Amino acid sequence: MARTPDPAPAGGADASAETAASRPAGREADGLAVASFVLGLVGLLVFNLVLGPTAIVMALLSLARRTRRPGRARLGLALGVADLAVLAVLVASDGAVAWNIGG
Repeated sequence: MARTPDPAPAGGADASAETAASRPAGREADGLAVASFVLGLVGLLVFNLVLGPTAIVMALLSLARRTRRPGRARLGLALGVADLAVLAVLVASDGAVAWNIGG
């Protein structure tokens, strides 16, 4: 007897969303948490205009996907906000979006 394949779910998009919601927190969410932390840390030194918001978005995505590293995601979120605070202080004090270390 030949075995017949199981019928495909009727709602293609609904089925994929249901599968994504039911899977456990995986490496993707953990990777986002680590990446947000690293980008937030590097953003304190360079490219804080780009890396700060990127770290914030990655941290929020990681927390929304229920990462197993919520502490690292929260640190990435805090560092992303700190990046933007450093940028605001630099713009307010110098009037430009640039670092001037020399003097």
